[in-house]
Amino acid sequence: MKAEYDFSKMKRRKNPYVSKLKKQVTIRMGEDVIEYFKAMAEETGIPYQSLINLYLRDCVAKNRKVNISWLKRA
Repeated sequence: MKAEYDFSKMKRRKNPYVSKLKKQVTIRMGEDVIEYFKAMAEETGIPYQSLINLYLRDCVAKNRKVNISWLKRA
């Protein structure tokens, strides 16, 4: 390994993973939902926002649909 590297001659290129990066959004959630994931975060050592993302990603992968049978249809 060299003691020093010269990066001045390197060419820039776009990040190939930029489409996979997370996008920041603002979402309102019930306190009970946040507390549930925060408690799970303490047990697992994974940040609660990451746990929420993992859960939602699992829902997408399994094509889960929310049960909204409590809504009345006209």
